[in-house]
Amino acid sequence: MPFETFLLFAPACFAINMAFGPNNLLSLTNAARSGITPAILAAAGRIVSFAIMIAIAGVGLGAVLATSETVFTAVKWAGAAYLVWIGINLIRAKAPLLDSEPGKPALSLRKLTLQELWVAAGNPKAILVFTAFFPQFVDPQAYALSFTILGLTFLVFEAFAIVVYSFIGARLGRYLRKGNVLKWFNRTSGAMMIGFGLALMFTRRPTA
Repeated sequence: MPFETFLLFAPACFAINMAFGPNNLLSLTNAARSGITPAILAAAGRIVSFAIMIAIAGVGLGAVLATSETVFTAVKWAGAAYLVWIGINLIRAKAPLLDSEPGKPALSLRKLTLQELWVAAGNPKAILVFTAFFPQFVDPQAYALSFTILGLTFLVFEAFAIVVYSFIGARLGRYLRKGNVLKWFNRTSGAMMIGFGLALMFTRRPTA
């Protein structure tokens, strides 16, 4: 892959990774409620999910999602429903979560990791990034190598976004020790998660 091509790809990819979406909101919320370490560790589920999507797109199977209205709609509705479900649980969460032992996750690390994994997997727009955005920068003469470089770059930037949003969430967590403040934080985060779910319902499959 020509270095000039990578220089075009990197800033655009970084902007995609840093955008405030469902997974970054999840990292922020998890860090605020459970601490920065559980939030970062749980985000391994997101990295695994995206790595699988990149591999699928790399071998061409991602085109099925990009071109099949039925598959796209099924993934979209499942992902939207899961986001709404998480949002409702956040809104209903009890306020004194941060009054417990510092650094102890409100949910188990396993549950937090699965949340990250399924939120990433349930968003069809993510794999469309890999099937529609990545090919613009792939070197046809070195397809496997260039796609791998793009994928690894995306995952590195995603890890950076995880740390940044987890750090912000942990800083916010210091001000959320009071029950009423945490209650409204939970409600706000839950409402935003529901909003992402509803927005996902109206996502349309790109047409050729």
